[in-house]
Amino acid sequence: MENVIIIGILAVVVVIGIVNTVKHFKGQGGCCGGGGSYKPRKKKLPSTLYQKTFRVEGMHCEHCKNRVEEVINDIQGVAGKVDLKKGEVTVSYAEDVADEVIKARIERAGYTVVGVAASR
Repeated sequence: MENVIIIGILAVVVVIGIVNTVKHFKGQGGCCGGGGSYKPRKKKLPSTLYQKTFRVEGMHCEHCKNRVEEVINDIQGVAGKVDLKKGEVTVSYAEDVADEVIKARIERAGYTVVGVAASR
């Protein structure tokens, strides 16, 4: 009888694992606890003075993209757009904000900034 209970528990754990794996590869689960249909609010700046590109490590899924965009867009005077494939965040500036402010926000969200380059 105990063997049947143990086999049943193992079967349930395996099924849950398979379901979550399928969701992950469909882009529905998120690698870091996110997923779903949440989208951060888009931020439109009245004018753009310049742009910089931040190279960021640790972004793997749509949840990561949304999280980084949200922390950038919460900073007054800047708006961010993530390119997951390139591992980059393009930040548009309507006013001067120090690179360290952007970097600190991204790193506080759990990602690593490995470089910054002026875009235009």
